[in-house]
Amino acid sequence: MTNEALTRWNERFSAPGYLFGTAPNRFLASAKHLLVPGQRALAVADGEGRNGVWLAQQGLAVTSVDFSPVALAKARQLAEQSGVAIETIEADLAGWEWPSAAFDVVVAIFVQFAPPPMRARMFAGMKAALKPRGLLILEGYRPEQVDYGTGGPPNREHMYTKELLETSFADMEILHLKEYDAVIEEGSGHNGRSALIDLIARKGV
Repeated sequence: MTNEALTRWNERFSAPGYLFGTAPNRFLASAKHLLVPGQRALAVADGEGRNGVWLAQQGLAVTSVDFSPVALAKARQLAEQSGVAIETIEADLAGWEWPSAAFDVVVAIFVQFAPPPMRARMFAGMKAALKPRGLLILEGYRPEQVDYGTGGPPNREHMYTKELLETSFADMEILHLKEYDAVIEEGSGHNGRSALIDLIARKGV
């Protein structure tokens, strides 16, 4: 990511409160029944920590990675206030060396900053980071989100389609894949009717 992007995100995260709120993403929370205490979880581009902290509250050992030190400081603060601990890693996902077969669960919620070439590397990294039989839990915006303007970047090519996810994760068992519109309220960052797509996929043995 560029220095300009880092500066922009640090400024956004420096504002009082939490840009995307402190409650977990609704789709992630709906997958609670798939999680097992003691599992290792990687929260990708976890920002201020709302999803990583929630995972820790479910008894998982959480690593939260983001490129904004301002966001990660707030994530650690949120974890402390919530009575849990998370590991934080400051890293630019454009060049991060993803761990190999290290996590039972990888969570990627609204990771829409990546243009297609970077996104392909990130998807490959997410798969590599999963242990055999590990779960990927992913939610993103569809291209129609640009018209709604209720969250995410103004770049259609950064968004996800059903065909993209089916192709990108064809080597995994797709347990759930759904396109739909819904009103979401996640702080001031994601607020209003949104064009969503959800994926849960399991890595092979």
